[in-house]
Amino acid sequence: MLDINLIRSDPELIKQGIQKKRMKMDLDELLDLDKDLRKLRSEVENLRSERNRLSKDIPKAQGSEREELVNQVRGVKENLAALEPNLRTKEDNFERLMLSVPNPPLPEVPDGESDDDNVEIRRFKEPTKFDFPPRDHLELAEALDIVDMPRASKFSGARMYVLKNEGAMLEFALFKFALDTLTDRGFAPMIVPQLVRREAMIGTGFFPLGEEDTFFVEKDDLYLIGTAEVSLVSYHMDEILHHSELPKRYCGYSTCFRREAGSYGRDTRGFYRLHQFNKVEQVTICANDPEISREEHFRLLSNAESIMQALGLPYRVALACGAEIGQGQVLKHEIETWMPSRDKYSETHSCSTLHEFQSRRLKIRWRGKDNKTQFCHTLNNTAIASPRILIPILENFQNEDGSVSIPEVLRPLMKGMERIEPKKSFR
Repeated sequence: MLDINLIRSDPELIKQGIQKKRMKMDLDELLDLDKDLRKLRSEVENLRSERNRLSKDIPKAQGSEREELVNQVRGVKENLAALEPNLRTKEDNFERLMLSVPNPPLPEVPDGESDDDNVEIRRFKEPTKFDFPPRDHLELAEALDIVDMPRASKFSGARMYVLKNEGAMLEFALFKFALDTLTDRGFAPMIVPQLVRREAMIGTGFFPLGEEDTFFVEKDDLYLIGTAEVSLVSYHMDEILHHSELPKRYCGYSTCFRREAGSYGRDTRGFYRLHQFNKVEQVTICANDPEISREEHFRLLSNAESIMQALGLPYRVALACGAEIGQGQVLKHEIETWMPSRDKYSETHSCSTLHEFQSRRLKIRWRGKDNKTQFCHTLNNTAIASPRILIPILENFQNEDGSVSIPEVLRPLMKGMERIEPKKSFR
């Protein structure tokens, strides 16, 4: 959520942000409602003040004077009864519109309509070349007997999977390696709740605009998270942090759930877009200083790149264009990893700066040396997410005989195993 004073003082900045993010939002409707609401609040507050003043005078009055005061109080109450429902309605509408206002992106964010317009910043390694016809990750995984999607679909439906045997070991090794990397760099490890209240989803900016993509447990009025970011940031909701505590740096492990409501018919084969997956997420909460949060942004990005470089996967870093930036983000870099079967780089990590967008909603503040409180800045980035990361691992490290070499850094975490051998013949 943005500061209404910023919206009032510089509506053009917000409108430019709406346009750049290709979002649909009528800011003038909000500004008109804001004017009406302030006028109506003033009327209601004046009437409440008058009612209180007259009510205090009644016990001291007698006779006709008392009767007159009682009549005046009755009239004020009638006016309030007529205005207060309208005030509540306008306040609800104002809150709804405020929750829809996007955070304007930083000037360096390029204009664009899709991820095709993201701007490449750098590459690590070049796309893998093969001297044999390469197979895609699902064909490899099935022959290696490390995944079973048909059986999973029987009892869980589409876009579900069972990861097994060396596949399960590989995922655990990836998470252990990522957690070791991050904890060595001062990030506190956490295993977080995967069921959260609505306040946490609104507070982190996933509601109301992303509600259709979230699984809802109606009986308990709880939501399944799509990323540990929700729990990690909400961990400090309604708190005032001391400047000496900042920055807070966390790495959280969780299972994640997404309905993928807007992706019907897209990426239906294999591991790319699933309803359930596991992830280690990085989150930073820091002072609301643009220079500090920028430094933290590139710290998170560097952590993820270090993990990818250690794995030896070809990737590129891209600066996301306006249309690819979410409602709350002011800056986003993506790590896109080379996936031979897709013949392109595809997103595996997303590094985001949100400034005060989440902390205003969650009321996360910090007290500076001057004893004043301000809203914090929040940031997040993927450390590793599986099984999507298994796509480039299986495809880039495949061998002609159908086996897959295990990245060297993971071998000590897999009992010294160097490769996964096929157990079944290829179709």
